[in-house]
Amino acid sequence: MFDIRDGERVLVDDPVTMAADGHIVFIGRIASPWTTREACPKNMRAAREAAKSATLHLDEPYRAGLLGLEGASHAVILTWLDRAPRNLIVQKPRHASEAKGVFALRSPVRPNPIGLHIVHLTALDIDKGRLELDAIDVLDGTPVIDIKPYFPSNDAFPDAVTGRSGA
Repeated sequence: MFDIRDGERVLVDDPVTMAADGHIVFIGRIASPWTTREACPKNMRAAREAAKSATLHLDEPYRAGLLGLEGASHAVILTWLDRAPRNLIVQKPRHASEAKGVFALRSPVRPNPIGLHIVHLTALDIDKGRLELDAIDVLDGTPVIDIKPYFPSNDAFPDAVTGRSGA
């Protein structure tokens, strides 16, 4: 599914084979229009441009945790990118001229495949545990590990820069 490119390096020990040292609980799943890696947008900007909505289905025991999220326009969704390899520590993206360490990239391929998504909430039903999202850049069925409110006063940094051009 993922080929090793020139300049990439794999970890000696694949995290998927290591003993767990934390207990991640999946609290729900994403229902998205994306069923293959090739069709799935590479980022939220591309997902929004595709203009296909998604739904987060929160499991019943966690629905009370949505109390107070009503009226919020945006949320941060953390997902577990369960179909991504976890063994690459240096990657060479197709669009890049040089290889980069995994922590300088937004690739799903990482030791702990946690996805970060800032979504626009278009509807919220606490009783049913349904969060309607403007878009998402994950495959259908992707597990959700957390939901947090997005606070523009705390979370937006208009003067932020990255170590790469075009970001």
